[in-house]
Order: sequence, then C-alpha cells, then structure tokens
Amino acid sequence: MKKISCLFFFVCCIQISFAQKNKSYADSVKAYQKNYVALHEVVKGKERKLFRFFAADETYKLQCSFIKSSDTAVVKMKTSGKTIPQKDFIRYGKLFFSIHDTALQLTVYQSLQQNPQYKNYLFIPFTDVTTGDETYGSGRYIDILTTDIKNNRVEIDFNTAYNPYCAYSAGYNCPTPPRENYLPVGIMAGEKNFAKSGGH
Repeated sequence: MKKISCLFFFVCCIQISFAQKNKSYADSVKAYQKNYVALHEVVKGKERKLFRFFAADETYKLQCSFIKSSDTAVVKMKTSGKTIPQKDFIRYGKLFFSIHDTALQLTVYQSLQQNPQYKNYLFIPFTDVTTGDETYGSGRYIDILTTDIKNNRVEIDFNTAYNPYCAYSAGYNCPTPPRENYLPVGIMAGEKNFAKSGGH
C-alpha cells in the first residue's frame, strides 16, 4: 500500500467527505480535511495539528473539458528520491479549464508501475504561483478516477490538492510535477505548507 499511497491514498477521503450531500460545500471541505489528517500515513500523533489548509473556496471546484491522449510514449517523471530517481507514466489526457478568466490546462497521467488494483487511478501533479511560498516547494497533487470522466468532461477540485509525502519526511520517492503542469496563477485552495519544516 505504501508504494502507491503517495499518489492515490486520498481519493478515499474525497469519497467519504463529499458523499455527504446534506452538508454545505464548506462543511464538506472541512470534513475532507479532517479525514485527510486522520488517515495520514506519515504524520502521526501531535504533529497532525501542524497541517494547514486554505479556506474552502468553491471557485476552485471546476468543470473541465477532457481530451484523451493518443500519445503512448513513456514519461519518465523525476522524483525527489535517490533510490527511485524516476517513475514511469503515460499521458492519459489533458484538462482544459479557466480560473479568474485565465484559460489553463493540465496533463493527466497514469502510472505504469502501480498495482493493477489501482488501474483506474489517474494522477495530476502541478505547481502554481504559490509553490515554494504558501505551498510545498515541489508542488502538489490531485487524484481522479477514469470513471470520473464522462462525455469528455470531468470535475476537479483544488480544495482537495494535497502535498506529497516528501513534504513531511525524507526517504520517499515522490514524483516532481513536470514543467508542462505549471499553472501561471495562484491556486489558493487545498493544502498549504506543513507548519513544521522537514522533508526535502
């Protein structure tokens, strides 16, 4: 589980929290954050109080156009680690959306090294204007499922953006978001920098 959890662990938090339709959006985000902290595999005990998040902002919950990629070339994504300096992905497709009237796009990746049990999991690593300042210096992640994509549309919610395990502890091999997934805007949603310095 730990080998894939850096990429896909927190989909379960999304499914738990956002299934509660009777709650307001802000309450749902708070419930997601609570589950995220409670289920975290690296940060334990009193240090769980050091997680920080942006306030819930539905502006960053977006309906995106999706175009499936025909490119089957392997993308060797660099990692933060030395034991596994790169991980293999393919470009599954591209997302197109706008934030504050700025047209943006992100590449969606699919791991070639994951357990077949998680074959429907997709990975969206990204950096933005807040990276290295308010948010973790190596970027953040969002996860979706192939089944979330319907009629070439998919919803992503940056309020669920989370830090890789390397933000908390050394020894992990966390994929570094490629340059093509830099967003030239500030994504003021999701997880902020951990309150305690650590990782790399």
